[in-house]
Amino acid sequence: QVQLVESGGGLVQAGGSLRLSCAASGRTFSAYTMGWFRQAPGKEREFVAAINWSGSSTYYLDSVRGRFTISRDNAKNTVYLQMNSLKPEDTAVYYCAALTEYGSRWSAHVAYWGQGTQVTVSS
Repeated sequence: QVQLVESGGGLVQAGGSLRLSCAASGRTFSAYTMGWFRQAPGKEREFVAAINWSGSSTYYLDSVRGRFTISRDNAKNTVYLQMNSLKPEDTAVYYCAALTEYGSRWSAHVAYWGQGTQVTVSS
């Protein structure tokens, strides 16, 4: 069992930055690919970013590539999402996830979800 707790969400103006953190406890954190997903009101949850177990590979949703950076610290059992140049369309609940595989069809590989943290970007 892996428990995931997100933090760092909040309200920010367009063009601003936020850094989300996800602290993991339980089974071996470094065994998992870690990811971030988001769900805007009235929309389905979508993949945002993923990082493999060592941090050597990352992948991003096209609309956030170049603005968001995912990273991890296996010694601290924590994954981060640095979000820069935020846009109103980035407004959503952001979820941290532990995945069993690194690759396509990200949602299909989620083993554990966090509870989510709200990010609101005002125009």
